[in-house]
Amino acid sequence: MKKVLINSEFITMTQFLKIEGYIGSGGEAKYFLQENEVFLNSELENRRGKKLYLDDVIKIDGDTYIIVNED
Repeated sequence: MKKVLINSEFITMTQFLKIEGYIGSGGEAKYFLQENEVFLNSELENRRGKKLYLDDVIKIDGDTYIIVNED
């Protein structure tokens, strides 16, 4: 499980996808989520503006990520 460090209350799905290198720009998020299965806490998620909070677990293509506080 890979840790995604944030220093705010939440990040959006688009920000997460950019941080992890799945997309190059925010405009690509909509298309990425239409073409790939992304699971948030074991449920299929396709909203690019979805807020991701601490301890949320995201699964994409066999990779698993957890949102953790940078501090």
